Amino acid sequence: MQFKKGYIYHIYNRGNNLGRIFFTRENYLYFLNKIRNHLLPYCSILAWCLMPKDFHLIIYVHHLKVENRKESINGSYGKMLSSYARAIQNQENKMGSIFQKHTKFICLNDEKPKNYSNWKNEFGNSITLIDKTKSYPQICFDYIHLLPIHSQNISSPDEWEFSSYRDYQGLRNGKLVNFKLAEKELGIKRKVLD
Repeated sequence: MQFKKGYIYHIYNRGNNLGRIFFTRENYLYFLNKIRNHLLPYCSILAWCLMPKDFHLIIYVHHLKVENRKESINGSYGKMLSSYARAIQNQENKMGSIFQKHTKFICLNDEKPKNYSNWKNEFGNSITLIDKTKSYPQICFDYIHLLPIHSQNISSPDEWEFSSYRDYQGLRNGKLVNFKLAEKELGIKRKVLD
């Protein structure tokens, strides 16, 4: 995938053979730290959701290459996944791939959803989206925050710790998301913490 500066992307991948990629709470936190170290020099995170078997990020690309780093955004992303996979292989005493071979990258500036009422992604997750007036990036934003309801048997996305939903709802003061840019690019405002 070739990233473009100034574009918004939905990036997602899942466990190889539908296997888990997160086994403990510490795994989720470790992966979030990997995102900070490997992606934030190149892009802003607008939304994220980590599930036991998959992850989803919405990013806004600022730089394809950063002066003090050898690799491009693609190379840094690859390092993020491979270093996380090695840690999980060691932790779980596993061999072979942790992630599916190819990460999916969708440019949200260019793509249009085929069906606004019932959106199904390549992983087979189906989410009913009600507001047909939203842009594709806004629909994707809603989609990734609703995933835990459909796969984790919870009644509200704020019950799932490992997504940016709580941050947007003012229930947590997360530092990973660029809220000002999300408001500018997606039109989504963060609720103020009480």
